[in-house]
Amino acid sequence: MDNQPYNPLHGLTLKTIVTELEAYFGFETLGKTIKIKCFTDDPSIQSSLKFLRKTPWAREKVEQLYIKNKNKIHK
Repeated sequence: MDNQPYNPLHGLTLKTIVTELEAYFGFETLGKTIKIKCFTDDPSIQSSLKFLRKTPWAREKVEQLYIKNKNKIHK
């Protein structure tokens, strides 16, 4: 049985979230929206994942941006 039926991030990996956000917005816009160096200084999916896995406040901002734009990303 599914324990998190109302969690919009359930079943998504951080890699999927970052990859979809980057594909939709690009690193330049992500860096302007969420001011963290992993999106502005020599950005890559791998470096972003490494930083976000260690930094809960930044990960939460990325997850909230994904939830807010989920419908636009999946059109």
